[in-house]
Amino acid sequence: MVNKFKKDMMKTFEMTNFGLMHYFLGIEITQEEEGTFISQKKYIETLLKKFKMEECKTVSTPLDNTKAIKKEDGSPKANESQFRSMIGSLLYLIATRPDIMYAVSLLSRFMQNPNQVHHGAAKRILRYLQGTKNYGIWYRVTHDSKLIGYTDSDWAGSVDDMKSTSVYAFTIGSGIFS
Repeated sequence: MVNKFKKDMMKTFEMTNFGLMHYFLGIEITQEEEGTFISQKKYIETLLKKFKMEECKTVSTPLDNTKAIKKEDGSPKANESQFRSMIGSLLYLIATRPDIMYAVSLLSRFMQNPNQVHHGAAKRILRYLQGTKNYGIWYRVTHDSKLIGYTDSDWAGSVDDMKSTSVYAFTIGSGIFS
């Protein structure tokens, strides 16, 4: 069925078959009979080099949940350009790394006026990535895929403005997609 579809597509449109995809827009793709694995190991290594953290020590979590991150906490200002570059790079990475999504989204709130605490938290995410470069999303082939959704909120968790942060995750089969 799939081969017939490919042949029909090639007859209808001018195209060339280069085989299975392995790398696309910084995303590494490994396709096997059991499923597909996507990751961004090379991109993480490039980020670590860019921010001179390729030899950093690893941490077990992307964010220190014992410290509240505030807009103003009295610490000196950070280099805005470097902080924005770091957060922007990390935002691209969340396509295959939903485990850092909350931490990166939280820090993106401070891109207009970052301080050293915010910069240190962003560097912590990079330290976490150093130890988890091989993580990604595995989409296993299944025949009974179910759409499952999860949601949560911290109810006025922001120290600065008492706004809530809501999150959601949707899976189909074995891998998260949103």
